[in-house]
Amino acid sequence: MYAIVRTGGKQYKVEAGDVVRVEKLQNELGSEFDLTDVLMVGGEKTFVGSPTVDSAKVTVVVTSQSKAPKVIVFKKKRRQGYRRLKGHRQLYTELFVKSITSPEGVAKTDKKAKVNDPSKKEAAPKKETAKPVAKKAASKKTTAKKATAKKTAAKKTTKKKATKKKVAKKKTV
Repeated sequence: MYAIVRTGGKQYKVEAGDVVRVEKLQNELGSEFDLTDVLMVGGEKTFVGSPTVDSAKVTVVVTSQSKAPKVIVFKKKRRQGYRRLKGHRQLYTELFVKSITSPEGVAKTDKKAKVNDPSKKEAAPKKETAKPVAKKAASKKTTAKKATAKKTAAKKTTKKKATKKKVAKKKTV
């Protein structure tokens, strides 16, 4: 079963278990709500609304809210010295379609919504891999030896030889 839903001034064809990106909605992450603006429900029997189908709804879960990739807006008028460059990132809400209810029945999915919460990712502790202490100590000694060798080589090259000017002897007649 599928449904055509209107939200944010656009129409989307959805099935149970789909993930859809729509214009920004003012709902919390993980919240479940119904879209009642169903224009058509299809399947074994088709219901077309005028303008919407009565007693039809699509249950969705908010999985993420973020910004789309940047779009460059560039304006120019030739020979006038007029140039404008702007960037724009559209806000969107990602919805997981949990079920579709039509006048005939309900179509559900077995899948579960995966909520992407960026604040939880930042708060989660990062796993650090434990390295043996002996290896660290050995690597420090070798780097210290290399550093002293480099310093002595640098000192040798910085010394300059003093050159004496040759003075020509005057010949006496």
